[in-house]
Amino acid sequence: MSSGSRRLTILQYLRLKWHLALRAILHIWVRSRVFPEPLSNAGIDPDTPLCYIMDTYALSSLLILDQVCEQKQLVRPLYPIKGAEHLGGRAWAALRRLKGIFVRRHTSRRSSEMLKNMAQYALEHPEFEMQLVPVSILVGRAPDKENSLVKVLFSEGWDVGGRLGRLFSTWVNGRGTCVYMGTPLSLRELVDEKSDAAIAVRKLYRLARTQLRQTRETAIGPDLSHRRTLFKQVIASDQVQATMAARLESEDTTQEKLRTEAERAVREIAANYSYTAVRFSDVLLTWFWSRIFNGVELNHFKRFDENASGKEIIYVPCHRSHIDYLLLSYLLYINGHVPPHIAAGSNLNLPVLGQFIRRCGAFFLRRSFRKDPLYAAVFNEYLSIILGQGVAIEYFIEGGRSRTGRLLPPKGGMLQMTVRAYMRQPKKPIIFQPVYIGYEQLVEGNSYISELGGKEKKSESLSDLFSVFGILRRNYGKVHVNFGEPIYLDSLLQSHDKKWSELYTEDKPDWLPELVDGLATSIMTNINGAADVNPVNLLATSLLATAKHALPREELEYQLDLCLKLLKSTPSSASISITKLGVKEIIEYGQELGIIEVRQHTLGDILFVPEKSAVQLTYFRNNIAHLFALPSVIASCFLVRSELSRARVFQLFKQIYPYLRKELFLPWSDEDAKNILAEHLEVFNSLGLITGNRILKRTGGGSQAAGGLGLLGRGMLHTFERYFITLSALANKGSGALSSSELEELCILYAQRISLLHEFDAPEFYDKTLFRQFITNLASEGIVSEDDDGKLMFDKKLLAMSAGARLVMSTELRHGIIQVASGNI
Repeated sequence: MSSGSRRLTILQYLRLKWHLALRAILHIWVRSRVFPEPLSNAGIDPDTPLCYIMDTYALSSLLILDQVCEQKQLVRPLYPIKGAEHLGGRAWAALRRLKGIFVRRHTSRRSSEMLKNMAQYALEHPEFEMQLVPVSILVGRAPDKENSLVKVLFSEGWDVGGRLGRLFSTWVNGRGTCVYMGTPLSLRELVDEKSDAAIAVRKLYRLARTQLRQTRETAIGPDLSHRRTLFKQVIASDQVQATMAARLESEDTTQEKLRTEAERAVREIAANYSYTAVRFSDVLLTWFWSRIFNGVELNHFKRFDENASGKEIIYVPCHRSHIDYLLLSYLLYINGHVPPHIAAGSNLNLPVLGQFIRRCGAFFLRRSFRKDPLYAAVFNEYLSIILGQGVAIEYFIEGGRSRTGRLLPPKGGMLQMTVRAYMRQPKKPIIFQPVYIGYEQLVEGNSYISELGGKEKKSESLSDLFSVFGILRRNYGKVHVNFGEPIYLDSLLQSHDKKWSELYTEDKPDWLPELVDGLATSIMTNINGAADVNPVNLLATSLLATAKHALPREELEYQLDLCLKLLKSTPSSASISITKLGVKEIIEYGQELGIIEVRQHTLGDILFVPEKSAVQLTYFRNNIAHLFALPSVIASCFLVRSELSRARVFQLFKQIYPYLRKELFLPWSDEDAKNILAEHLEVFNSLGLITGNRILKRTGGGSQAAGGLGLLGRGMLHTFERYFITLSALANKGSGALSSSELEELCILYAQRISLLHEFDAPEFYDKTLFRQFITNLASEGIVSEDDDGKLMFDKKLLAMSAGARLVMSTELRHGIIQVASGNI
């Protein structure tokens, strides 16, 4: 920006030249990254006079800001304000200044003289407008260039540093500087609302400080330096004191013993967040990701970034691997957000290492504490306090890592505690942020297969995480992290009780369990609604549907193309991302990863899945099973029949959809799903997979379309088989003969035997979680019920449901299941 039109005094001119000379020296080693990206998202009007507002004056910060503004072609702070030169020889103001040489302290001044003059001028000149842009300059915030422990030690924090500390910080961390441009405040709106300049400036201070603090909290987290004060707050809270009083009345103990027990509990639970530890772990993780992954892709982060300011964020990702929480924290950090506090199992609270992850933001909880009311009170109070402080939190509502690739049924414990904590102290609005994490290879793949096959599950511990370092030489492809649609807690509370905020803080409303269940389901649905479809998912979906996990090259290319067309043509969430690779590139990529191989043949190449990889690939097929659920239901209707009435397809769909919706967390209600099914049928017609309207017919045998339809239908066959196994076991034993747990064990045995006789031996086929979930869903749909002895009762509705199996399963397979269930095989 030219300064030719700006009149400078000799003193201002000399000061400007001095500052520019210092800036040139400073930027020999300083490199800055500007947020938001792109900068146009900040909403700065280039045609309106502008003044930057810093929280605390520091010469290095001012020079960094001037350099950034010159690079981005913005108004430069070192020059007079264009159109308001008479207000001063600069375009910046600071809310606070520090005094002292070695020990620096904030001055006690109430407001900036420059801002007072601006406000007074605006009052006297109604046509005058000024943008006031809060700016935060954080030295050492961007981690992507850091590889030194010295840099970590001099990183940005909440403490007031002296000149020497700032000098060292800029020297060692200058290449990791972040500049955050805030949302402009209108001086005209401030003075129009307040008729007094001093009052307008005080309001400006409040608004600017709020915005600057929110920016700082987003970047490095809230000020958590007063840990002892937090401990005292927890112990002194009404909830903890009431629990201690109840124990005193009912037990032979003392107040001092109970206080010691409570203090021990809060020390066991509480994080000891250290930004230095986070920076240090970032150095390690940057190296680690580059060794095992080909890259990490982040999608839909901008939407989250725009909504996050001023909110309390609860991150709720899916749980596929120990890598998950490291990866999410890392991505948040490099994109300008503070890593969250993560709820970790107490089994990870190990000597030395437990302290390190505690400093990285982990807080610990026991697996169950229903029998320890004092611990429960301490934990609830701790959670409530850190929520009120604005600390971002992360937890996995599945409870553990999925061994099958499907989402696990959610557990509502942490959700209920979060909701109740917010109802007690509703400070910042809470957003639940679902996150989908998709891998192309899993570091724990072999152990998952062993556990599904019956090997005793190994207790999750930190040693599992460090065992990852033994596989550094392997290529695990790319990782895809998608941010789903957020869920706003205030809206949910309003929908259940418009006067929820008036409830007594310790009340547990009757509607709370329903709210928590609905919230848990919505989170899981939104995670699946943000799925990423990668090449491995598509190859697994196509090849595992064949008997020998092999296809000629031309047929595999057709099937991959068909899958991509269905994904792009059928109704789905806008948060889903799909690989940009073409079908030939997908096949080449699969060969590079070693998940498929080529067997050359005179009549054409055969592409197949090696036996050692087939079972692991079921995991990646299951990652996107929900996206192909409706196409598979339609296609399965034509596995054993060449034609079927449209009405019969809808009848089968009506029977089976409620169970698919709950198992796969599909987004449509039972009623809405009918319209979605109709849209899918139109797409099938347009792709030449079926013909007709009232009577639906598959295309003639031998065509690629017929083969593609068959492979789509077999994609959901294992699910239908599990359903039929359960129904057959119930029907064979009779009403009132089995409890839920007995039925579950019996179904697992039947499925294992059928897997050996009729299918390739895939342990996920007889996963107990899937059977347990289906039995639970049968009860919720009214197909079965428990008598007084806990035995399952049923009537003819169960038999009617079994009849649908004739449409999708071959006679041989149906009879095989019935024979196993009756004990004849």
